Amino acid sequence: MVGAGPAGSELSRLLALAGVDVVLAERLPDLNRAAFSSAALPLGALDRFGLPSSVVSARWSGWELLGPGERRRRWQAATTQGVVLDFAALRRWLVAEAEGWGARLLLGHRALGWEQRGAEVHTTFQAIDGHRQVVVSDWLIDATGQQRALLGDPPSTGRPRGQELVGGVGLEWLVEVPQDCWLRWSDRLTFALGSDWVSQGYGWVFPMQAPRLKIGVCRLLDSSQRQQPLGIVLQRLLERLFEPQQRRQMAVLDRHGGLIRSTIHRREPHQRGRLIAIGDAVSTANLLGGEGIRHALTSSRVLAPLLLAALADTTRRRSAWAGVGWSGLSQTCDTLEAYPALLRRALGWRWSISGRLARRTWLGLRDGRADMRLERLLASLEPQRAEDLGALLFGYRFERYGPRALPYLLGWR
Repeated sequence: MVGAGPAGSELSRLLALAGVDVVLAERLPDLNRAAFSSAALPLGALDRFGLPSSVVSARWSGWELLGPGERRRRWQAATTQGVVLDFAALRRWLVAEAEGWGARLLLGHRALGWEQRGAEVHTTFQAIDGHRQVVVSDWLIDATGQQRALLGDPPSTGRPRGQELVGGVGLEWLVEVPQDCWLRWSDRLTFALGSDWVSQGYGWVFPMQAPRLKIGVCRLLDSSQRQQPLGIVLQRLLERLFEPQQRRQMAVLDRHGGLIRSTIHRREPHQRGRLIAIGDAVSTANLLGGEGIRHALTSSRVLAPLLLAALADTTRRRSAWAGVGWSGLSQTCDTLEAYPALLRRALGWRWSISGRLARRTWLGLRDGRADMRLERLLASLEPQRAEDLGALLFGYRFERYGPRALPYLLGWR
């Protein structure tokens, strides 16, 4: 397993729990580093993935949408609607679980390359001190996220619209603020929308454990437009959201950023021989809200039983070939051919719709005309409850808003 993010760590945990010998390699020497994720989840995801309260940094019950312009809209529920995770704590917990079931962890090890030899995969790693070693395995999993370090990017030519990689970039600060300032943002997820807030993207303020906040901006990459540096965009967001005295009292604890690259329809290759990809390496990061954790975990849950069946099949074939040498074993397993289709089914039919909506909304959000379209859409959502907004933004349930959302999605207004 190459990559100890949510997808790689979760799959390692599931396989180790089933008695599989797993090596989990991570290029970073410390799991607390590069912890870039807004990490907001609906409440049901905690139970679905069995996540403990120790990885939860805050709970929220409402939404606030700022913009376009100075417009503010709020939706508040009477009960908790979701959580914001401590992303570093989540990774540490998943890895500890995998190790507890017998997985072996290699921190500070970067995969240099791999080679398939019959039914074996030989992967070369280099440690921080320069030492190299080769790990021999039955299967190799690319869990390196948008880097796709082993599987590689899908072909860039000859692909229909929707199959090309769409990229986005984000910047986030973890800040400590006075208690009264924290209380203003503590019970909701706040988004700043509109071209005057973030051109071709959006900003956010999420609560963390008191008195800390996550403040960030992100946008889709557009080579046809001259885009401002995100540092400037984030600084302007802070100036609009916080009073000068609040900014002077604000302590920046961490600055981090990251990339997201996904295809709209997710039809890229998921496997090459005995190399299989999960998580963001097969575009499970959703472009509409930049959300990836739930979907990365889902990819691991989908692949785990298929991979266990493939490992059992390899064991049976190895026994059958024991007398003649097992170099003639099949290099692939028919069971795993179902993986892409099963993952598409698990993510749901609304996935490509949300991708289309993301591309239309964020790439086009760069002038007053686009702001007017967005304003009409947001105005149509005002009568809805906070729970309904959660179903739209986390469940992608656009059909609930058919007459209102569909014209916007198709570009009719």
